[in-house]
Amino acid sequence: MAARCLQGFSSLSLSPTTTHTPSSRPPSLLITCSSKSDNAPLIGRKLRAAVIGGGPAGSSAAEALAAGGIETYLFERSPSSAKPCGGALPLCMLTEFDIPAHLIDRHVTRMKIISPSNLAVDFGKTLKAHEFIPMLRREVLDSFLRSRAQSNGANLIQGLVLNLELPTSSKAPYVVHYTAENSRKSLAVDVVIGADGANSRVAKSIDAGDYTCAIAFQERIKLPEEKMEYYENLAEMYVGNDVSPDFYAWVFPKCDHVAVGTGTVCSKQDIKRYQRGIRERAKRKISGGKVMKVEAHPIPEHPRARRVVGRVALVGDAAGYVTKCSGEGIYFAAKSGRMCGEAVVRASEGGERMIGERDLKREYLREWDTKYVGTFRFLDVLQRVFYGDNAGREALVEMCGNEYVQRMTFESYLYKKLAEGNRLEDAKLMWNTIGSLIKCGIVGRTETHKVASFL
Repeated sequence: MAARCLQGFSSLSLSPTTTHTPSSRPPSLLITCSSKSDNAPLIGRKLRAAVIGGGPAGSSAAEALAAGGIETYLFERSPSSAKPCGGALPLCMLTEFDIPAHLIDRHVTRMKIISPSNLAVDFGKTLKAHEFIPMLRREVLDSFLRSRAQSNGANLIQGLVLNLELPTSSKAPYVVHYTAENSRKSLAVDVVIGADGANSRVAKSIDAGDYTCAIAFQERIKLPEEKMEYYENLAEMYVGNDVSPDFYAWVFPKCDHVAVGTGTVCSKQDIKRYQRGIRERAKRKISGGKVMKVEAHPIPEHPRARRVVGRVALVGDAAGYVTKCSGEGIYFAAKSGRMCGEAVVRASEGGERMIGERDLKREYLREWDTKYVGTFRFLDVLQRVFYGDNAGREALVEMCGNEYVQRMTFESYLYKKLAEGNRLEDAKLMWNTIGSLIKCGIVGRTETHKVASFL
């Protein structure tokens, strides 16, 4: 005889627009299944998941869930807004995530890295004829990914998630409380994927652990036509204490404007001073421009201590998946969202079974860490060595002039796989790196030994 599981499973009707007063409980819906196991078959329904946050991470998760047979609800607070972001994608993301060409604003084939002493290095000499760095606007990409998730069956809810009510038992649901259309509403679900950014409310609700955040500040500037031509296929990165004490500043081309911004962890209160610094460094090239929009947003600096708790998983910025040194986050957001969504589909056998924490850790977290934890650690070490002071930054720019460094960097970045190196060139690179560090007076740091060990 089938036993009743999920006793007291508080749930709404399947419509996400049901309204409740703040103090009321959603009506009870008892769900029967064939056993009390965490992976018990569900009777009369599919697994129900809420994805909180509609950026690349959340939309990719929702698409994978809905396409895999999960009843999926995607929450996005403000579909028309976008976080400040350079907007660069690795080339492989276009095919891996089927990003249409018409979304791309610019095909960047030239990059310049400018040192504190204004030494400029062309960083892109090794790009092949068909290779480029796609540049796009986040609001365009995010809208496309959300629409695609909807077309695969995800239910999009435009609303602000207030809090996540945790289950009273291992068999009870999670209840998402949110506001939409000026009303408080609730939705009970089996699984929650938190994709709600660096200040994730989902992460706070499961006590995922604090982490250090940077702040990114960006101005979108409309340039005169003759100056916009200079940035037609060129992106610039600036390093120096005047533009950031621990990161870099940028001028990246968009469809009809440039994004000029910077970021910092250790001196967030001085972010406007560093923004003035990048505007001063690029003054000659952006003078006469008109500021169209000013944006600021927190950026995580490392993965959270706990990214899976119970039937809740964190992805994207909420999980802390932004790389040091480069500050790359879009690809890792979308990739983590997709991997997590696919993990839920596999563990639940297409939404037919309940899942538990062990399933999420096995199918999602272990796979993610195996694939990417080495990359994150290596880039963390590089940032500690080369972004700590102007001496390190000068060494970094000097290294970037090496064509072997450029080829290895671009192959790894564009295709998200370890570039196949050459032992002789690797040995030369190691000695050149040590030489640059000695020249800049930073060879005695503990982190330099870590760099040498990676090389």
